[in-house]
Amino acid sequence: MTRIARPFKAILFDLDGTLLDTLEDIGNAVNRVLSAHQFPTHPIDAYRMFAGEGEVILVTRALPEDKRDQETLRCCLEAYRADYNRNWHVKTKPYDGVTDMLNALTERGLKRAVLSNKPHELAQRCVAKLLPNRGFDVILGQRDGVPLKPDPTAALEVVHTLDISPADCLCLGDTAVDIQMAFRAGMLPVGALWGFRTAQELRTSGAELLIERPSEVLEILD
Repeated sequence: MTRIARPFKAILFDLDGTLLDTLEDIGNAVNRVLSAHQFPTHPIDAYRMFAGEGEVILVTRALPEDKRDQETLRCCLEAYRADYNRNWHVKTKPYDGVTDMLNALTERGLKRAVLSNKPHELAQRCVAKLLPNRGFDVILGQRDGVPLKPDPTAALEVVHTLDISPADCLCLGDTAVDIQMAFRAGMLPVGALWGFRTAQELRTSGAELLIERPSEVLEILD
């Protein structure tokens, strides 16, 4: 792993595919909606490429190409939201090593934030239930009037709230949208290889480092 000779004051984490393994609950919720509408379902692994850019794009990608009209999308999106809000925590859990890594960051006194394309209230609920008392200073999800990642607006809001420079922040995520956002915001983009997408996607998107385990975040800091 390449050494980065640069001190950091904060880490900005993606949520799905980085801190929490949410893939099965997301895929199952969408598949139940598709089945209810008599549309073909998808293998859970296919949702690695569907998720990451917000629920509208998620549902759009899952629908048959000839069934993506506005009314069908609206109906299926409402059904997905209702289903996922009931069932988001059936299989979802932190990735191995995540809680240990967060505990170590607490001991080091680094500021921590979560920025997700999940709806804001749901992102906060996921963290509160599955990563309680892990010392996050900011938790933001998708909010009306704020563009989704890879737009850097919300990321810059985070560093402003933390009262640090973007250059002082390491950004860890598992998809191109996370890496592109970090680059645009002026943060160090680091790719998490245990998440939803491939090393090739992360490299192509501009990740300066790729890590295979959460504990490697500590090696970067060292």
